[in-house]
Amino acid sequence: MAVGVLCAVQGSAEAIIVQAVEQTGGRLSVTRRCADLTELLAAAEAGLGRLAVVSGDLDLLDRETIELLHRAGVRVLGIGDAARPWLGERLETLGADLVAVAPHDEASAGDVVRAALAMLASAPDEEPPAGQPDAVRPPARGLVVAVWGPTGAPGRTTVAVNVAAELAAAGRRTLLVDADTYGGCVAQVVGMLDEAPGLAAAARAAGHGALDLNTLARLTPTIATDLRVLSGISRADRWPELPSSSLDAVWPVARALAQWTVVDCGFCLEQDEVLSYDTRAPRRNAATLSALDAADVVLVVGSGDPVGIQRLVRGLGELTDLGLGGTRVVVVNRVRSSVAGAHPAEAIADALARYAGVTDACIVPDDRPALDTALLEARTLREAAPGSPARRALGTLAARVDALLAPAPVAEPVRA
Repeated sequence: MAVGVLCAVQGSAEAIIVQAVEQTGGRLSVTRRCADLTELLAAAEAGLGRLAVVSGDLDLLDRETIELLHRAGVRVLGIGDAARPWLGERLETLGADLVAVAPHDEASAGDVVRAALAMLASAPDEEPPAGQPDAVRPPARGLVVAVWGPTGAPGRTTVAVNVAAELAAAGRRTLLVDADTYGGCVAQVVGMLDEAPGLAAAARAAGHGALDLNTLARLTPTIATDLRVLSGISRADRWPELPSSSLDAVWPVARALAQWTVVDCGFCLEQDEVLSYDTRAPRRNAATLSALDAADVVLVVGSGDPVGIQRLVRGLGELTDLGLGGTRVVVVNRVRSSVAGAHPAEAIADALARYAGVTDACIVPDDRPALDTALLEARTLREAAPGSPARRALGTLAARVDALLAPAPVAEPVRA
């Protein structure tokens, strides 16, 4: 049975490609010649083809488009231009499965079609075997740590900001990212203007294939030695500006910029696209899910009270069910005797061992005066209260994470 081809090629190359497709002896067949991107996506979602041949300069073509085609089971052959080599590079950045120069005659069109057939015949790469939870092979570049926790404000931002500060103080080039689409506040906590373009601008550039090391460096001001910040969205209703397809392209550039990328995530893991009849609807929780999927290690933060521990145990189960956060460090924050008994650390450790099988949680004692001072002065605990018990616990946590996944060397930092 012939594989359906959706053709959205502009200019004279379209007729040459269509003719070459029809001469494949029934292996390929053009099922729709699309005038624009809207028609192409509609045909893909209707299941009319498995291969889309797309011009690199097609209006509105971006990473979200390529992801939607992939989600519809359609592989993408991008058509570049010999006179504009940057067009082929852009197609590769956007995620096209194969990029070819626009053919100018029957022979070159035949070469393009044969390459497309070979691509369709190739089997997808197998997933690497899963390793032990605490034995993760570091990637070639920097590493990503996602800070996540269930609902109830357990202190995700506090942990993210201070772990990032401790890693930077240890000489690691660190990037702190605010990916909370419900109530991101990293910029305010560290004393930055929350109207900075930040993550939304990075996602926009990535969506158009224009995010590189220099661009990301310009979007991430340095607030301390070896510590950069990529601020989040200034209003919660801007969450559609952070699609997963774009963010998936942000993390590799972040790995190149910093040895550690610390991402402050939102609380919700709901796969909200299943609630919509529109398969192209944006996802409110895409930023959190993308960060967790990219993370080398996840800090799972819970509050040190009975309700917080219950939510933490359930949250760990939810992460497991979704296959997220394979390498985890459990962090129990705001631990205090007034709500957890005379020996709060022991009581919490017993509860986690019994109900979640966690025996090595990091316990962060509650130190409200020090935390209030740091928040009032927009400084980290290391700066505002270096002797705080909470700061010492978070410093130990940062050292533990750094030792767990020793980063590989990366290129010299880019100076904005």
